[in-house]
This record gives sequence, C-alpha cells and structure tokens, in this order.
Amino acid sequence: MRKKLIAALLTLTLTAACIAGCGNNPSEAPADAPAEDSTAAPEAEADSDEPYIAMIALGFSHQFWQAVKQGAEQAAADYNVRISFEGPETETMVDKQVDMLKTALGNNPIAVCMAAIDTESVAGILQEAKGNGVKVVGFDAGVGEAEADAKCTTDSIAAGAIAAEHAAELLGGKGKVAVIGYSQTTIDSVQRNKGFIDKLKSDYPEIEIVDEQFGDGDHLKSAEIAKAMIQANPDLNLIFANNEGSCVGAYNGLKEANKLEDVMLIGFDSSAAMKEAIRNGEIAGAITQDPIGMGYKSIEAAVKLANGEEVEDFIDTGCYWYDASNMDDENIAPLLYD
Repeated sequence: MRKKLIAALLTLTLTAACIAGCGNNPSEAPADAPAEDSTAAPEAEADSDEPYIAMIALGFSHQFWQAVKQGAEQAAADYNVRISFEGPETETMVDKQVDMLKTALGNNPIAVCMAAIDTESVAGILQEAKGNGVKVVGFDAGVGEAEADAKCTTDSIAAGAIAAEHAAELLGGKGKVAVIGYSQTTIDSVQRNKGFIDKLKSDYPEIEIVDEQFGDGDHLKSAEIAKAMIQANPDLNLIFANNEGSCVGAYNGLKEANKLEDVMLIGFDSSAAMKEAIRNGEIAGAITQDPIGMGYKSIEAAVKLANGEEVEDFIDTGCYWYDASNMDDENIAPLLYD
C-alpha cells in the first residue's frame, strides 16, 4: 500500500512539472522556434550597431605597431566605431597577411586600413572590396595607388632626404656611404632609400653611394650585410639603415667587426636598443615617425570617407630627426617608442 502511494505521488509531481514546462511563458521561445546559433560571438553582436573598420599592419610585435594601434583605438573611441587591429608576426609573411585581409573583409567592414607587405598580393582583393563599397586607407607602407582612397603615412621620400642631409653634415660633404633597406617590395622602404640616395646625388656630389642591399628588417641578416659591406669597402664612412630591424642589425654587425668608431650609422624608427646606442654616441641619430598620430589619422580618414566626406589623397603624419642632443625634448621624446 505504501509503495502504491509513493508511486502515485511521483506520478502527480511529474505531471505537474510537465504542465508547468509546457505552459505559455512569454520569456521563453515556443517549442517550434529555431535553436540559437551557439557559435555567435556575443561581443560582436553587442557591437553590431557600430560601424566596423579593419586595420591590418605589416607586423604586430614591434612597439611601433602597438603605438599605431594606440592611436587607432583612440580615434575609434572618438568617432564611435569598432576596429580590429592585427598583423603577422614578421614583416615578410605575405600569405598570412593576405589571409588576414580576406577574413576581415568577411566581417563586412565599412573600411579597411592597410600597410601591405606586398602591394600586388592584395591589389585584386582590395579592388573587389572597393567595388562593394568598402573604403581603403593605406597607412605606413600603404597599398597600391589604384587601391587607396587615401594614404596616411610619413612622407618617406622626404624622410629619406632628411636622413641624407644629416649624413652629409656628419661627413662634412664627402665620403662613402652604403644603404641597408628592409624590403624591395614595400613602398615606404623603397621610397626611404630613394629619398636618401637622390638627395645625396643631387646636392652632395662628393658623397658616393657604394652599395645598397636589403635584409628584411632581420637583425641577423642586416648584421651580416653590414659586415660584408665593410669587408668590400674598407674605407666606408657611413651606413644608412632604413628601419629599426635594419638599424639594430647593422649596429650589431659594426660592433662585431669592431667598426663602431670608424663607420657612422644613421637609422630609422626607434627601439630601446637604438635609443641607448644613440644616447651613448654609437649610433649618430635616426628618423622617427609619429605612429600614434598615424593610427589616429588613418581611422579618422576611414570614417570620413565612409561618411561621404572628402579627405586629402595623401595625409602626411610627419617625421623628425633625433640624436643625443634632442631626444629628450618635449616634442621628440613622446615619439620614441621601445
């Protein structure tokens, strides 16, 4: 009898639960409603009302790119847009950067800001995106002219020319110079070298360019190039290295060859190692950019273009010479990143 009573009570409990579960609860979906997509990204969904801009850099790990990211994030907050910022581990990973671009375009951005490792590799993709209404802003190295609605960067030819003027001053207007670039395909690398070489050839005929090589911005490759240049040109007076990796590599090469006192070095960009060597006189000086301003102005231009506003085709973010005499000045120090 006791067992029958317990069974009856269990039956009543289950029946009540079933009735409650099947009731018309307005806070729950009806039984025939489609299931939610478990792969949906809550953060992206929450931000879906904000226009999205993709930003893809040459690289990601160096502090320069983190400074660009900082400026871009500030602009995103000021203009109420959502951004992504990414780049490959090294500035030679063309295929990986192409994949990043394709993935970003799959997320329906209103604009893409890009510093292309190889402009040809992304030209067709960006042209198709432009055909679909996506605005394209090249920053730093930029993209091809046909693909860019605007370019936001340092005037690389002018920056190279400034480096040449300081090289000529250090040399007293005569001597032998070599150039170590980081890329033969990246626009800003090519233009930095062009600005440097053309300025020396046009204004300082007694300065001879004896060699120009490229080391991918890699410390080891650039060090070996510097040592080979010294061996081939024992009377070499100065090396211009056109990015941070090239400069630190060349510095290491000169140091290994015991030539820091014989061959002057001019660099480009900034890092903890460069700043220390410039402060103690082992590197003569360098050109610094304004990466925070570059990031900010790139996003600003993208927003304006997407809103149908006119922007300049070329937005110069500026560059500055620094050495031991001025690197602590209030207008220079904030631009020297580690």
